[in-house]
Amino acid sequence: MSGTYTPGGEGPPIESKDQLIAHLASGEKPRESWRIGTEHEKFGFTLEGHRPLPYEGDGPGVRKMLEGLTRFGWAVIEENGKPVALKRNGASITLEPGGQFELSGAPLETLHQTCAEVNGHLKEVREVADEIGAGFLGLGFSPKWSLEETPMMPKDRYNIMKAYMPKVGGLGHQMMFRSCTVQTNLDFSSEADMRAKFRASMALQPVATALFANSPFADGRPNGFVSYRAHVWTDVDPDRTGILQFVFDEGFSYEHYVDWALDAPMYFVKREGRFLDASGQSFREFLKGRLPALPGELPVMGDWEDHLSTLFPEVRLKTFLEQRGADGGPWNRLCALPALWVGLLYDDTALAAALDLVKDWTAEERVALRLGAAHCGLKAPFRSGTMQDLAREVLAIACSGLKARARLNHHGEHEAVFLDDLDEIAMSGITPAERLLELYNGPWGGSVEPIFKEAAY
Repeated sequence: MSGTYTPGGEGPPIESKDQLIAHLASGEKPRESWRIGTEHEKFGFTLEGHRPLPYEGDGPGVRKMLEGLTRFGWAVIEENGKPVALKRNGASITLEPGGQFELSGAPLETLHQTCAEVNGHLKEVREVADEIGAGFLGLGFSPKWSLEETPMMPKDRYNIMKAYMPKVGGLGHQMMFRSCTVQTNLDFSSEADMRAKFRASMALQPVATALFANSPFADGRPNGFVSYRAHVWTDVDPDRTGILQFVFDEGFSYEHYVDWALDAPMYFVKREGRFLDASGQSFREFLKGRLPALPGELPVMGDWEDHLSTLFPEVRLKTFLEQRGADGGPWNRLCALPALWVGLLYDDTALAAALDLVKDWTAEERVALRLGAAHCGLKAPFRSGTMQDLAREVLAIACSGLKARARLNHHGEHEAVFLDDLDEIAMSGITPAERLLELYNGPWGGSVEPIFKEAAY
């Protein structure tokens, strides 16, 4: 789902906004070609001392992890002579700023394949990690290490982002270095289909945030939220994050998203393998050859794709739709997140039901749900009920959508089996974060150290 392109100034110049609109429209696919892409991040740590993994050094480290994984057929991608990513069969492993290990899965046809991919990846990671004395955590936020203790990966774009973040928000560095998510990328068949899926998933993103809320700790103690990761995103950069209310405007189109993206400040441009600081500069001016970082030069499509990748709304449009509202978690919930959204968006009847559910929500209610999900999860109030009531209704719709797809595994099971954990959470009304807090306040005796066993893969 990540697509292929060559950023860095190659290819014909972009001379009009129409080319940018056409790029988004190029993602349209017939239903039989729709695929599922799943991405997830995880925190590496040393088994001895439970410290974050540095990039390199004598002990366990990120570089050793990347180099160790090459035995499984992964090809190394380098930056400035250092391995920073791996590629294999349409999938990639990349590094977030603080060393969070991200798998961007290949585009797959069924959720059964998705879960097999996740399981295979975690098995490979575990083999290498065991050898070097490392472990990996499935959480939404770093439970123990301070920002100062968290290493920074050797990728030039992160230097530019790190310098820019404090100018536009208070928690950008927390997002970069201390958060982890699970996301799913899904296709659309037309502009109308994109519009319907964008609206349903943007409105319902707080439901996913609540169901997957899994980040109640920071700096070794409770942080006051069930999804601190979701709270962090409310103070990163208002120009490129949050709920895009214009998605719900009548006639919303590719062009509206392009206009928003053009007005979101840039981070960088890449030329000849080097990242040039364009932070705060305008892609609109770039289209006119007036970018201060590259005066007189027009952008190419790689520049536009780079720019789109630096925008972080709760649902992001590229040549597919990215669902971005969930905390990282254990392997079973890495399979549950794509199941939720495939069930809601890939069946026409389910999508119509989801749209009907959210059709009269106000902009204020959507914002309140987002904030409530981060603070109190399924207990967040909504109209005459709670987020829990919404979650149960949403899961029923998703289950019907998955059953209608009728994609069975070799045991004859529907894809709806991947919703079982979410059904249990919704029925109980207790988020994963609250389960962790119960342990912290009980058997763990007020220490987060046991989480390095409880939440490890």
